[in-house]
Amino acid sequence: MAVLIAGLVLFLGSHVLPMFPALRARITSKFGENGYKGVFTLVSVVGLILTVYGYGVARSEGPVLVYDPPFWLRHVTMLFMVPVFIFLVAAYVPCKIKTVLKHPMLIAVKLWAFSHLLANGDLASVLLFGGFFVWAVADRISVKRRGPGAGQGPVIAKQGRRYSDAVVILAGLVIYGLFVWKLHLLLIGVPVA
Repeated sequence: MAVLIAGLVLFLGSHVLPMFPALRARITSKFGENGYKGVFTLVSVVGLILTVYGYGVARSEGPVLVYDPPFWLRHVTMLFMVPVFIFLVAAYVPCKIKTVLKHPMLIAVKLWAFSHLLANGDLASVLLFGGFFVWAVADRISVKRRGPGAGQGPVIAKQGRRYSDAVVILAGLVIYGLFVWKLHLLLIGVPVA
């Protein structure tokens, strides 16, 4: 469990830093933009690796049950996951979905985390998904306070092409289908159904 917690602290901690523009500006002025990005990337990657490894270790040691969700909530989780993949794709493609949602990645993370909290009541899952949910909510509040354009990354174009929303939806559904079919088992080690 300690490895999971260390990974979450590193990964989510590095992602909390942009919520404090003055602190980020001080670090950037001291180490330069490239230095900041390099350290941010390194800490994020190490944190992600520790999180994934720690979660696997915690699950293999046997679950410490916090709550016991009813089986039918797994179906609700699967339903909530459909827009998650669409919003993830929309975060990287200029389209109306991105324009309307403003921050589709944060919405996707919140939906992903919340839906997985519905289906998983063990301590490792509560720490993992609860941590990401709290971070995404805090980051969304922070983005609103920082003003327009904050947290959106590079702007590719204000509007996508005519069929970009249809392509985003189709791509999200295909990725969702692949996860339900095999990818969740292959990447996470847990079958969906």
